[in-house]
Amino acid sequence: MAQVVAAAGAAGAARPLGGASGADSLRPVARLPFGPRDARERWSGSVASRGRREHPVASVISADAEVMPVSADDDAVVKEEENFQHLKAVQQLATAANGVWSKPNVRRKTKIVCTIGPSTNTREMIWNLAEAGMNVARLNMSHGDHASHQKVIDLVKEYNAQTKDNVIALMVDTKGPEVRSGDLPQPIFLETGQEFTFTIKRGVGTETCVSVNYDDFVNDVEAGDMLLVDGGMMSFLVKSKTEDSVKCEVIDGGELKSRRHLNVRGKSATLPSITDKDWDDIKFGVENQVDYYAVSFVKDAQVVHELKDYLRSSNADIHVIVKIESADSIPNLHSIITASDGAMVARGDLGAELPIEEVPLLQEEIIRMCRSMGKAVIVATNMLESMIVHPTPTRAEVSDIAIAVREGADAVMLSGETAHGKFPLKAVKVMHTVALRTEATIIGGETPSNLGQVFKV
Repeated sequence: MAQVVAAAGAAGAARPLGGASGADSLRPVARLPFGPRDARERWSGSVASRGRREHPVASVISADAEVMPVSADDDAVVKEEENFQHLKAVQQLATAANGVWSKPNVRRKTKIVCTIGPSTNTREMIWNLAEAGMNVARLNMSHGDHASHQKVIDLVKEYNAQTKDNVIALMVDTKGPEVRSGDLPQPIFLETGQEFTFTIKRGVGTETCVSVNYDDFVNDVEAGDMLLVDGGMMSFLVKSKTEDSVKCEVIDGGELKSRRHLNVRGKSATLPSITDKDWDDIKFGVENQVDYYAVSFVKDAQVVHELKDYLRSSNADIHVIVKIESADSIPNLHSIITASDGAMVARGDLGAELPIEEVPLLQEEIIRMCRSMGKAVIVATNMLESMIVHPTPTRAEVSDIAIAVREGADAVMLSGETAHGKFPLKAVKVMHTVALRTEATIIGGETPSNLGQVFKV
């Protein structure tokens, strides 16, 4: 794994910086290559530039990038003033009467991606999310239909038309080649040691056997493989297989529901990265002029080239974020990221297909690789998972966000927290608070002693 990342080149290369204002505008600025639309500028200030002198980025950005130089003589003064102004603003914000604030009034460099779903797909909630700190609205094409997603797109565009200083970008996240179990008449509770069968026969759903939606499933697994449900919520050991069925022993039991996501640890399904459904969703995105595609289960750079060729032929100014979430993507990591406009560390499936202890190392290395190439990088999955049902985060979740920010992530993402969670606005506010608090320490200088007040809700 370390050898893969070593091939990426110098990890200390400069990262682009752009779209900043105030003290940030005094530093060298080179806009990320996301096109002229204001929505793209929401990913403007790169975390990689915090707390150090940056050199203008040349080859990794578009040729027409704006660069605003700073003379060497002024550098120390600029840095001192920048640190003072940022920390002063954060300290003032920390004394807010309501603790976690309703509308950020300090520029946060790390962007927040919010998945829109049943909890947040109304006009009021989208407005509130934007005011709370959302920078990118993500449409998960694994759920809903084009009509429901069209409603969200229209609402985001309505918000953007009314707001000049807080434009929200749109991201379409493709479903990808997911392997899922079939329908069950009711959930089945399975205990450790039980036998259970997965079959490629259609329409099977009993207490001992369920269908799988992937015809080559039997060919892809072998005796001894570990089969995971929903990223490891349940696990099965493959004991044997026939022409159409895979017989397993339950290792970690639980409640098996309909249409659960299946992974084989250490293996990726031999399915195309872009399915027919994905192409329909991509065309939908072109018609609506979205800003980003997040492409699921990318295994090699050819997939990215194919998509970019289609976008060029469609005259579509949409940028491609590759989701690193399969075992097959790791050996091709350098070429995949090189071909893309950015990457997402999709830790859910990544931790299912690879040993879970590798995920933190991979996250750090993917971020480092993206920084060295001047590519945007998003850290996603389980960032505030407990806030789907609880109003406050765990301490580990707070640390997780802070680590992603310190490692240099350009954006952090909320999934179920904002899609179907009970406290979507609180989740965004917590993410904003933690990111801003962490940025204050990265920039340098003494951190205000009373900043912890923002967590008292």
